[in-house]
Amino acid sequence: MAEPLLSVKGLRVDYEDITAVDDVSFEVEAGMVYGLIGPNGAGKTSIIRVIATLLQPTYGQVRVCDVDLLTDPLRALHHIGFMPDMPPLYDDLYVEEFLELFASAYGLDAGARKRRVDELLDKVQLVDKRRTPAGELSRGMKQRLFLAKTLLHDPKVLLLDEPASGLDPRARLDLRDVIVELGRAGKAVVVSSHILAEMADFCNSVGIMERGKMLLSGRIDEILKQIRPGLLLRVRLLAPDDRIGAAIGGFSGTSEVEVDGCHATFKLSGDGEASASLLRELIQKEFRVAEYREMTSNLQDIFLQVSTGRVS
Repeated sequence: MAEPLLSVKGLRVDYEDITAVDDVSFEVEAGMVYGLIGPNGAGKTSIIRVIATLLQPTYGQVRVCDVDLLTDPLRALHHIGFMPDMPPLYDDLYVEEFLELFASAYGLDAGARKRRVDELLDKVQLVDKRRTPAGELSRGMKQRLFLAKTLLHDPKVLLLDEPASGLDPRARLDLRDVIVELGRAGKAVVVSSHILAEMADFCNSVGIMERGKMLLSGRIDEILKQIRPGLLLRVRLLAPDDRIGAAIGGFSGTSEVEVDGCHATFKLSGDGEASASLLRELIQKEFRVAEYREMTSNLQDIFLQVSTGRVS
């Protein structure tokens, strides 16, 4: 198993008499786009701020690229790129001047600065805006510009706090493409959001939080197997047939059969072969099957089941 680029263990954050983060642990490997999911006030931003060295935790351990962040924060920061919600910009600077300013702060020489700025402007699709004042950019373009700034020193761990907040649909799609590409490039990306639909577009792993606690953490495909083992199937008949519920319920491995007119949904333990066997049996019993398919789960299914205590 690959060594995680980010490891958080037993993290706790207290604000006077309020516990914002309560014994949270998770790991993010290279290539993971890890979504911190939960309602406002769940503790997501507090975790991001701890990893970004902006907030001192009550206790716990955070390691970034095998560097102890709490005892050696400056060294850890070399590996971290942080994009806050509503990041500040210098509105009067041209787009390329803004990036060159921070590239200089990161210690890049003149030649390296120009190459890196050109590369990132291309990555975030702002090449044609390089001589535009930052204050004249749209909200989506400003987000992309700050993401380019976040990538200037080529960090291995990226922290994105509500990156799609306030963006229009086109800007969200552009941002999604960049985040997916960063994961494919081997970065460890942590994205905090309370909007499930946008997280489903680019996350391959999630941590679900509620009231400061981590309810569940892991790869989405593995979590789906945990909360919904087997197959969830749907049958649609050409016309209602009173026999369908009993026929499905009598097949080995079926459960939670629900019939509504021409439609029936149910769980089936087993694999695709078991599903094919059931379909053959329905056809042999002369059910007029118009549609037979597996229903897929999504992040909303996971969140609803976990947050209501249906998964231990």
